[in-house]
Amino acid sequence: MTEIGPKIRKLRKLRNLSIAELSEMSGLSTGLISQIERDKVVPSVVAMLKIVNALGVTMGYFFDDKKDAPALIRKNERRIFITNDTSRIYEFLTPNYDKKIEFILIKLNDCTHNSEEAISHEGEECGYVIKGSMVVMIGEKRYILHEGDSIYFDSSMPHVYESYDENECISVWAMTPPNW
Repeated sequence: MTEIGPKIRKLRKLRNLSIAELSEMSGLSTGLISQIERDKVVPSVVAMLKIVNALGVTMGYFFDDKKDAPALIRKNERRIFITNDTSRIYEFLTPNYDKKIEFILIKLNDCTHNSEEAISHEGEECGYVIKGSMVVMIGEKRYILHEGDSIYFDSSMPHVYESYDENECISVWAMTPPNW
């Protein structure tokens, strides 16, 4: 996710939007958008999703995959999004072009959220815990998933993932339509 800020700025200007207009559309402060555009801060997943939704693109827009790239993605060639505190790491298991479904490997390390970080978007999600345990908050309900458990839900319901304990949790998620 290096140099994501200039790509946001370029896309914002192509859409003839000021920082204030993007701020209003995304619900993020003008100061935060300015810092993101200057690569002074790495946006959180929630902030990034608000920006891509406001700009009408998916997260895949910010990666340099080519349409003719093979569908085979080697472990060391995955697109990766890491939060500032490294408590959440998202590894993309699918290419970011012309797809109808998206698979993401999510690693959680002692991360927590608050209800303001819950996101909602069009589509459906299904997750499977490979290692450890996690909490999935969907609306007001809290679901604890352990190794081998899976969950499916309508993504239009506000949701957020967090660690269940201090141990690493690894899970795989399918999302349709792609939102990243």
